[in-house]
Amino acid sequence: MPDFLFSNFSQHYQQNTGTVQLMEDLGRAAMMPGPVYAMGGGNPAHIPESERLFQATLSTIIQDDAQFAAMVGEYDAPQGNSGFCYALANTLSDRFGWDIGQDNIAITNGSQSSFGLLFNAFAGQFPDGHFRRILLPLTPEYVGYADVGLAEASIFDGHKPDIELLDERFFKYRVNFSDLSIDERFGAVCVSRPTNPTGNVITDDELAHLANACESAGIPFIIDGAYGLPFPNMVFTKATPLWNDNIILCLSLSKLGLPGLRTGIVVAAPEVIRLVRNANAINQLAPGRVGPTLAHRLLQDNTLMHLCDNTIKPFYERKLQHALAVIDHCMANIPVRIHKPEGALFLWLWFEGLQITSYELYQALVDTGVFVIPGEHFFPGVNDNNWRHRYECIRVNYAGPDATIEQGMALLAEVVQRYLP
Repeated sequence: MPDFLFSNFSQHYQQNTGTVQLMEDLGRAAMMPGPVYAMGGGNPAHIPESERLFQATLSTIIQDDAQFAAMVGEYDAPQGNSGFCYALANTLSDRFGWDIGQDNIAITNGSQSSFGLLFNAFAGQFPDGHFRRILLPLTPEYVGYADVGLAEASIFDGHKPDIELLDERFFKYRVNFSDLSIDERFGAVCVSRPTNPTGNVITDDELAHLANACESAGIPFIIDGAYGLPFPNMVFTKATPLWNDNIILCLSLSKLGLPGLRTGIVVAAPEVIRLVRNANAINQLAPGRVGPTLAHRLLQDNTLMHLCDNTIKPFYERKLQHALAVIDHCMANIPVRIHKPEGALFLWLWFEGLQITSYELYQALVDTGVFVIPGEHFFPGVNDNNWRHRYECIRVNYAGPDATIEQGMALLAEVVQRYLP
């Protein structure tokens, strides 16, 4: 084998990070012999009604010679499909009353691409000599954030939450504002809403407090709405969407059931949109056309919003209740706490007093064919290694078939019982 000499830059891509593990597990689970209970990755469910609609819409596009030829045979503009951007701007204006136009929207090849650009644009070394970071005011946060920083030093500052214990073994993370300062140390603040991995939906008051603090500090507030409003609307509690020209809202088509189309969306001030446009042109010429072409069709007559409100959201609400009932049954005698599930497609399980780390528990579960995600990957920028809580949690995806959840949770209960007091 040749002994290649890689640059310092390449070191960023030679580590087995949480993001790499998460995506590798999707393929690994599919190839394992014997029964496999895939409850780890972020794949959305296969919802028959959704997939029939997507198939029928794509069939209509394919049968239109001109549309099909443009979709597969031409580059889009670097900002993304203009018809889709225009239709989405109208939808957001009509639905939420936001003052948004086509110049406020850009398309990327998936949300991970969006965050890779935005985080490195607002963190790292600045011309004034300062090194600024991205503040995550409520960790745990999405594992995919942790690995996108290209600076040699970490670009994240993770803030530990307040933990509120609730009835029926539930708990909830809340932003700890008492020791949170948003100032010139940071280039931007970011939250996911609903939060991946916990299913937390930060309250309207928390959101407004953060937005006002960011505006006062003169730094942008990034909201990751991949599971939220207006699509796919996996929100099971009261939540009012928020946007202004200091907010950068990131959306995605993935959790509609279209992760293979890799379509991310950035809603922001025109200055930010120009940055995304230029980055698209430089790094990939243009974003893909298939996702925006499909979604444009579904936005024009409000079909997409109807699908989210009347099919996708109720589907996941049912899946959630089924998963909670399974836990009640198979973990009745196990001291587990569950983060109050307010959105997304995950359960965040806290095994207080776990005698091994969540990564060691993950490895023991893989040996039985059960795939989850160890919780310790979800604390980017939190440097308190003595905080035991970060090693006591796991993320479980409940979007899979009911039988997978039932059998997988039963095996999970059996394994975790060995490592509890």
